[in-house]
Amino acid sequence: MSVFRATQELFVTPDGAVRGLYGQLIDADAIGDSAVVRASHVEPHPHGGWTADLSPSAGPVLGPFPLRSDALTAEANWLTRNLLTPPG
Repeated sequence: MSVFRATQELFVTPDGAVRGLYGQLIDADAIGDSAVVRASHVEPHPHGGWTADLSPSAGPVLGPFPLRSDALTAEANWLTRNLLTPPG
């Protein structure tokens, strides 16, 4: 039997706002009033593969990647590093 363990990181700002990548591990409404805002688009590339367009977050277009899952991973990594990680 395998056990699936998943995590979802949430970042709470000093004013109480919560930010994170949307996932279905928790019910966002359980935190309080919430709004889901698109931060990027993962789309097929016209010449094959997939791109992660981060322009809604003032970011670059990443890729193309051979697999959609690769583009999704790159998207999540960029968003985490650039929008969700507190300044250190």
